[in-house]
Amino acid sequence: MTSHYLSRWGATALLSLALVPGHGQARKAAAKPGPATSVACWLSTADQKQLLQRQPGPLAFGTAAAAGPVIEVDDRQRFQTMDGFGYCLTGGSAELLRAMSPAKRTALLRELFGTADNGIGVSYLRLSIGASDLDAQVFSYDDLPAGQTDPTLAKFSLAPDERHLIPVLKEILAINPRIKLMGSPWSPPTWMKTNGESKGGSLKPEFYPAYARYFVKYLQGMQAQGIRLDAITVQNEPLHPGNNPSLLMLAEQQAEFIGQHLGPALKAAKLDTKIICYDHNADKPEYPLTVLGNATANPYVDGSAFHLYAGPIEALSKVHDAYPTKNLYFTEQWVGSKTAFAGNLGWHVKQLEIGAPRNWARTVLEWNLAADPQQNPHTPGGCTECLGALTLAGDAVTRNVAYYTVAHSSKFVPAGSVRVGSTSAGVLPNVAYRTPTGGHVLLVQNDQATPQTFSLRYQGHTVPATLPAGAVATYVW
Repeated sequence: MTSHYLSRWGATALLSLALVPGHGQARKAAAKPGPATSVACWLSTADQKQLLQRQPGPLAFGTAAAAGPVIEVDDRQRFQTMDGFGYCLTGGSAELLRAMSPAKRTALLRELFGTADNGIGVSYLRLSIGASDLDAQVFSYDDLPAGQTDPTLAKFSLAPDERHLIPVLKEILAINPRIKLMGSPWSPPTWMKTNGESKGGSLKPEFYPAYARYFVKYLQGMQAQGIRLDAITVQNEPLHPGNNPSLLMLAEQQAEFIGQHLGPALKAAKLDTKIICYDHNADKPEYPLTVLGNATANPYVDGSAFHLYAGPIEALSKVHDAYPTKNLYFTEQWVGSKTAFAGNLGWHVKQLEIGAPRNWARTVLEWNLAADPQQNPHTPGGCTECLGALTLAGDAVTRNVAYYTVAHSSKFVPAGSVRVGSTSAGVLPNVAYRTPTGGHVLLVQNDQATPQTFSLRYQGHTVPATLPAGAVATYVW
């Protein structure tokens, strides 16, 4: 994984939202304006003096002339429906949560997954199928001594997840029964692999049928625990066999596995879990295009998943344009523990929370939910600098930058919201939504080194705003 660095952010200034007296006209095609509507604003600044802080108000749209660049929200332009915003709930995250006292853990989970009071409404989680590199040790659900195989999966067991992950998921589901879950494997059992090791290697073709059954048994086993997965990806980072665990799976291999084995196996088991291909960086859109271009695999594939350790976020739109009926998901991005809050706040909001949905992503997920103060646990050779959205030291909780970047969306944009039109102002990257209850949300980031004044306009009514340098704001009406 590679970190991202941006230019230094300028000094922050106070947010100012003020009604300006005057007179303005709606654009010719706008719908007839309704009565003035109150607007609420939550702000995070690069200097951390304000973090998801609700601003004094409420404020109201008026008929004042627009001040500065205009961000016009047009909910007649409708794009994708959002499945949710959230994190990767690694086995290590679950282990740290389970180490908390029950009362403190319950309070934290209600904050993360609830919507009342200080809840941030996380609505989507990605799980590892077997171990990720942020588990304390490598495991699969069918580990055997070297030289043995189990093609019938007689020894398959979810026992490794029953200690921490499954109990935490049950607590989360009690708070938000509608949360959507995605599962991603880092590696098959080593006996299925060409090198017989957890790191690297490829899936042996003779074990394609067994590995498809492995997915089925995983989904059925989780379902028996009351945990339904909405989607699976076939392989985390299939072009990165250097992690521990990991697997090299080329596009042609993935297409064959989906089309001839995994898709038919899920169908035969009457499982409606979505199959999502790729799950790697935006620099290789040809990978999902190859899978989607395979006539046998295509009917089974719901869409493609992306990370952004390489390539431009706009590559997602290239895949959408080629296959507009297939969905797109943004599923992972880390924060380096040695990088600065200000640069991370700006980059992650601009590229992920704004950039991914503007390029058709239905999810935005950060990696990962929690680590301890030394960025543990992790496997031997796993990530040693992955800063969690939370740092957990027993019952002590520190909220880090990914907590706030996700919360600026998850708290206000519930699953089922639809991305709607919002104009680019040249600067001030932004994305807008209409919620299932008819509300509106606009997320704006000031990516400049100086404060920026602009006008938010909806149905001919405006409210001027000024964002400090490097700041992020969510406007709700």
